[in-house]
Amino acid sequence: MTHSPIIVALDFPTASEVLEFAQTIDPKTCRLKIGFESFLTGGPALVEQLQKQGFEIFLDLKFHDIPNTTASACRVAAQLGVWMINVHASGGQQMIEAASSAMAEQRQRPLLIAVTVLTSMSQSDLNQIGINHSPERQVLSLAKLAQLSGADGVVCSAQEASTIRKACGQDFTLVTPGIRPAGSATNDQRRIMTPQDAIAAGSDYLVIGRPITQADDPNKALNEILITLS
Repeated sequence: MTHSPIIVALDFPTASEVLEFAQTIDPKTCRLKIGFESFLTGGPALVEQLQKQGFEIFLDLKFHDIPNTTASACRVAAQLGVWMINVHASGGQQMIEAASSAMAEQRQRPLLIAVTVLTSMSQSDLNQIGINHSPERQVLSLAKLAQLSGADGVVCSAQEASTIRKACGQDFTLVTPGIRPAGSATNDQRRIMTPQDAIAAGSDYLVIGRPITQADDPNKALNEILITLS
């Protein structure tokens, strides 16, 4: 098992591109995140192929449905032998509890992480869906709900990590997307932070995509980030 805090987001349009990229980096230096695009093109076979290369997998499918359906989906995902899966915290206590119970049945139990507020969302985005308080307040509320409901941690912006760490304790896992090394393009992320600042704020795992996957030398880019964290 790697001790690296970096999770590389594999947002490629084809499974062959995912596998080609995976050949450029060392599984001892990171874990890999498979999202909708990669999973829909490669399916469970892609997960298995990456695991055979030595990578631990965060299956980022953000399940959000009625409790029974979500629990069933989580159960199937867990049987793939992945390291981490996630659900939307906004699905509510019963849904998260059902997913947590499904995880407890597994011999090889993945971490169950609840998504709070997407790091692409701002105050105005929340207002449009009827949430009339700040992203920070909404994230904290959902984090507390996730912990109460049996989740192992949450996905949040690193900007909220210190607040959640104080409220939920040291054993609650914080996974933070929107991580951009100094000088990198922000792309479609809004609530961002550098790797060093994110770790200092309390993040456990840093999800980093394009600064690594689109680098001329992905392995070099990955190791440069790790050096800044050592």
